[in-house]
Amino acid sequence: MQISLVGKNALVGGSSDGIGKAIAIQLAASGANVTLMARNQEKLTKVVAALPKTAGQSHDYLLVDFNDHEAYKRKITAYFTERSVSILVNNTQGPSSGSASEKNVEDYQGAFDLLFKNTLLTTELALKNMRKDQWGRIINVASVSVKEPLPYLALSNSIRAAVVTWAKTLATDVGVHHITVNSILTGYFDTQRIAQLNSQKAKQLGIPVNEVRSDMESKVPLKRIGSTEEYGYLVAFLASDQAAYITGTQIPIDGGLLKSI
Repeated sequence: MQISLVGKNALVGGSSDGIGKAIAIQLAASGANVTLMARNQEKLTKVVAALPKTAGQSHDYLLVDFNDHEAYKRKITAYFTERSVSILVNNTQGPSSGSASEKNVEDYQGAFDLLFKNTLLTTELALKNMRKDQWGRIINVASVSVKEPLPYLALSNSIRAAVVTWAKTLATDVGVHHITVNSILTGYFDTQRIAQLNSQKAKQLGIPVNEVRSDMESKVPLKRIGSTEEYGYLVAFLASDQAAYITGTQIPIDGGLLKSI
């Protein structure tokens, strides 16, 4: 399928590495102008320089720290006073791992600011021009843990579930303006985050990291962990006109296999 996003402006969170970077690359390869967001300026500079420009696009980055909501609010508000986007990919780093009994109220507040308030704020700002243009795509990078909570990800389980139900509610409100809202329930993909979580789990269980990864792979129908490039292809499709009738969905994707809608 040939997807053209020429003339579209995309804003992609957490895009200096991993899944966010792969999404940015594929959106740019489809012709979109892409603005990256992350906190590592050196990585952002390198990714911007490597983004495809075959359609004569202009790419940029916004240096932000999603862990500091007030500072992020100032920067993203200033960004939208001068620019608009037609494709918004809400994606941040995940909160710290740990069980429910290991986390306190402050931990949950921090995760709420990181995962929910940042997403809500950015979406509200983006929607102003999407409504005006009568076209928009909002895509949330979520987790399969919202359907089946993982015991070592209490913060992520709780707050990402709130994001997904909010997104489905929002989809009903904005569909009349030809704006779609979808959440991708991310499974096992080969990222630094997965490597970090596997390392922590291996220490807790007292087993080698490769055993943790092998067990993970065995649970995926394709018996492998997905590549970030495959994830980028899905987001590019959801951002396209071909996906105009897909909205308000939670799409589980695991190991490169789109399991269901």
